[in-house]
Amino acid sequence: MQFKPYAKSLAVALSLAFVAGCSSSGGTQDGALDGTAGSGTGGVAGQGQGMMSGQAGGTSMQAGQQGRIPDVRTIYFDFDSDQIRSEFQSVLTAHAQYLRSNGNARVVLEGHSDERGTREYNMALGERRAQSVERFLTVQGVSPSQFEIVSYGEERPAVRGHSEDAYAQNRRVVFSY
Repeated sequence: MQFKPYAKSLAVALSLAFVAGCSSSGGTQDGALDGTAGSGTGGVAGQGQGMMSGQAGGTSMQAGQQGRIPDVRTIYFDFDSDQIRSEFQSVLTAHAQYLRSNGNARVVLEGHSDERGTREYNMALGERRAQSVERFLTVQGVSPSQFEIVSYGEERPAVRGHSEDAYAQNRRVVFSY
């Protein structure tokens, strides 16, 4: 009977050690605002428009079918939401197809938010957004062992500014292969 209090303490200590081991060490950011290497700041707004009209989704599907990492590596979210928008489902399907075809490929899903809200809330929102993408990909048949989730919250904005356009570009999940 005296073992129970120790077991609870041990379980709590192991849980804290696990959470500490899973925490992000920060890492580096290549400066690409849309999740692709080598893009400049001017290309983000244009790409966002292309994704909304479905043009980038078709390119992403073709890249996934050819066995390459899909070109579009960023999906965007509505304010205070972790729901995947319908225009990004084809992008996610292309990533799912690529990951299923390449069982050794691993991806970090980087969740981000805009600067509105507390730091803690934005970290949690970024994590929920990345988990939403993870659930979508898992339903598509991708192995959960191929994912890692990191939330940066408001800490790594794609665009600095206080306009709705800047906020919209910061509410995102980036696929980092």
